[in-house]
Amino acid sequence: MWLVGLLLVAPPAFGQSAPLAPNRPWIPTGDERPILAEPWRDLAFRFDAAKIYSLAELIDLAQRHNPDTRVAWERARAQAAALGVARSELYPTLTAAALARANRSEVLVENAFLREDIRSATLAFDLTYMLFDFGGRAGRIDGARANTLAATFAFNDTHRKIIFQVSDAYYRLLNASGQEDAARASLANAEAVQHAAEERLKNGLATLPDVLEARSAAAQADYELQAALGTTEIAVGDLAMALGALPSTALQVQPLSEVLQPDSVGTTVDEAINRACAQRPDLMQQLAEIRSADARVKETRSAFYPTLNVRVQPGPQLLRGVQRTFQWTHTDAVVGWAGVSLDWTVFDGGARGRALAEAQADAAAARAGAASARDQIANHVWRAYSEFTTALRRRRAASALLDSAGQSYAAALESYNLGVRSLLDVTAAQRTLAEARSADVMARTQTLSALANLAFQTGDSIQSTTRSPRP
Repeated sequence: MWLVGLLLVAPPAFGQSAPLAPNRPWIPTGDERPILAEPWRDLAFRFDAAKIYSLAELIDLAQRHNPDTRVAWERARAQAAALGVARSELYPTLTAAALARANRSEVLVENAFLREDIRSATLAFDLTYMLFDFGGRAGRIDGARANTLAATFAFNDTHRKIIFQVSDAYYRLLNASGQEDAARASLANAEAVQHAAEERLKNGLATLPDVLEARSAAAQADYELQAALGTTEIAVGDLAMALGALPSTALQVQPLSEVLQPDSVGTTVDEAINRACAQRPDLMQQLAEIRSADARVKETRSAFYPTLNVRVQPGPQLLRGVQRTFQWTHTDAVVGWAGVSLDWTVFDGGARGRALAEAQADAAAARAGAASARDQIANHVWRAYSEFTTALRRRRAASALLDSAGQSYAAALESYNLGVRSLLDVTAAQRTLAEARSADVMARTQTLSALANLAFQTGDSIQSTTRSPRP
């Protein structure tokens, strides 16, 4: 009875059951907890908190630790294995089986039954090989080879995307940290104006509303600094996630002042478009898919023709037997057969014709898709090129604006201390200088981001990156 009771409670105890009620979520317990936590173990990757990372080092870390590279790599390996499976059709198939049997029976001889014992041992082989199928086998191999090439280009495209994600997150972090530095400088300027106003109030040269206005401007600058600090923390987390680490990871990067700024494009837009069409891995992947579609057409067309196969089944055989009143006897022999077959489907209700039409339509769609992708790539490269050249002009204008705003603020503050300018003039100049600092940081980081986007759109980012065979 206790065994019956154990069997009755075994399913809920040892197997996962459905949720108990519709009004509350299911809570994993027991064996489910380590299973659910397994995918997150790789996020234990940590950075060296004392090291200041450059963009090249961050990209290398992302290529090593971002799980997307592992996914693309395993898919490419799986497709390479599928190519090996397809190429195995070039060779014959050989199977072997060892058989042994003992048989005892009563055999009627004239008017008496004689006991008969027969013992046999056989080693059977089956050799099959397709001699010719009018291109079906070659089509399958070509399709698998094209799919392998497409998976490899998809692997490269994954690296291209990760490089851009890391670069974009890195430059957003530089912008956030630069805005933080600009906000600190603006707060220092506002506090200087506040101090000057309070000193003039003590000397009877300013009014209380002027001091209150200066304090309000300083409080506004401190508020903007706190917002910039929060933006920097979020940007650090975004960069860590792009690298394949936890967002709470401590990370230090090179400041914006140490990053080399580009001065020119160095190429024409037509040259950039031509490079993109020649090296973008996503476009190369679609061209490989065209090859795969053509191979399927070739394979499907071969179904209209016969296949020629050869099959051989040799089998060494050992027999031993005895009948009562006689001695044991034995024989050894090689038995089997060989044959050639010609298989041809004469009628199938139009299935082959429709399958061929489907394959041809898929091939035409693949070509049209590649042409559309090429046009989109050209448009994206042109847009990225235009954004980069615009960013260069804006950076030059922002630099000039910062110089003039800094001179204007210094002159306004000096004039205010001499009593020839009002506090409103000083606070307006201080606000203009703060906006100029923010615009300068934004213009410099946007130039770097636009250059990274141009390299992403043309595929240059993966051409200049050295990688190991493993992700």
